[in-house]
Amino acid sequence: MIRSEDTTTTLTPGVVVETLSMSEIELSEYCRAKGLFPEQVKQWREISIQAHAEADTTDAASTQQNKVLRKQNKRLEREILRKDKALAEAAALLILQKKVRALWGDNEDD
Repeated sequence: MIRSEDTTTTLTPGVVVETLSMSEIELSEYCRAKGLFPEQVKQWREISIQAHAEADTTDAASTQQNKVLRKQNKRLEREILRKDKALAEAAALLILQKKVRALWGDNEDD
């Protein structure tokens, strides 16, 4: 027989699942056999339902946040690629300018 002081969080989910489809009479018989109070089981059931509802809400919020972060990441990656191309172009122009100066001399009056 289980005393109410001995119940742990590992026992609670099993009891909630076992009693989920039971009627009031079946629940009372089950609780008597296990040494529990029907009010305890009902309270555990409510806590479990609330926890699952909060988890669903959190999952939806996380999914939305992940979507926003993926969009932002994609935008930043495109910006980095654009800036890399611009930097490569500027470096190429500087190298060409240096080569032209080397061929035609240090004439910077142009």
